[in-house]
Amino acid sequence: MDNRRVGVFDSGVGGLTVVSEVMKRLPREELVYFGDTARVPYGTKSRGTVLKYSVQIMNFLISQDVKAVIIACGTISSNCRGELAGMYDLPVADVLEPGARACAEATRNGVVGVIGTERTIKSGAFERKLKEIKPGVTVHSKACPLFVPLAEEGWLDNEIAELTAAAYLSELAEKNIDALLIGCTHYPLLVSCIKKAVGDIKIINPAEAAAEKLKQLLEENGLLRENDSEPDHKFYVSDETEKFELVSRLALNKSYTAIKTDIEKY
Repeated sequence: MDNRRVGVFDSGVGGLTVVSEVMKRLPREELVYFGDTARVPYGTKSRGTVLKYSVQIMNFLISQDVKAVIIACGTISSNCRGELAGMYDLPVADVLEPGARACAEATRNGVVGVIGTERTIKSGAFERKLKEIKPGVTVHSKACPLFVPLAEEGWLDNEIAELTAAAYLSELAEKNIDALLIGCTHYPLLVSCIKKAVGDIKIINPAEAAAEKLKQLLEENGLLRENDSEPDHKFYVSDETEKFELVSRLALNKSYTAIKTDIEKY
């Protein structure tokens, strides 16, 4: 048993969708979350820059004495997960493999869609993982870069969000896909608009599968929290944002305040 916190991090507020799923499955665990709100979005940045930022955040979480980390970001998971896991001596979960596996298991006709940031889609990581898990699957991928700023603004279910989703996803809706993998943890915040754009298909939220993977890792390594007291979660950001409390309320059904920290010193 281990009463230390679990670290969760993302390029901004989108990782709160992963926090939500972790809280459901591991209600006794205490979490420390970091959102890189000063440097969001990551999806348009080079792989080297994404890795540099991710190492700084991992170092910050290590300074918080976390016992495990979950990478709540599709861009980081698809580009840097292997390197990050190899640099630190603690369990690391991410959204790539669990999300791809959930999508592969969900499809019935073997034709799926993947949406994500430009960097995620360019990496091809979700497509490769899907084909590794389910040989013969057909994958149609689409970058949706405007979804992240919409989520960060809290514009989740208005006309602008709906029109943006329709513009991005109308092409995918015509590809006979029966499952759509949301390859960015910001995107579940826009799931209402996404559903309207693609119609009656299965929407795969990797946050759910990633939270299950974290639970498995904690159980296998004997790291579950044994304290029955109410968890005291901590939230940090690299830049103050009025939207954090709004999005935390939407994602977690409770408004949390985040502490600003200088991430570049790590």
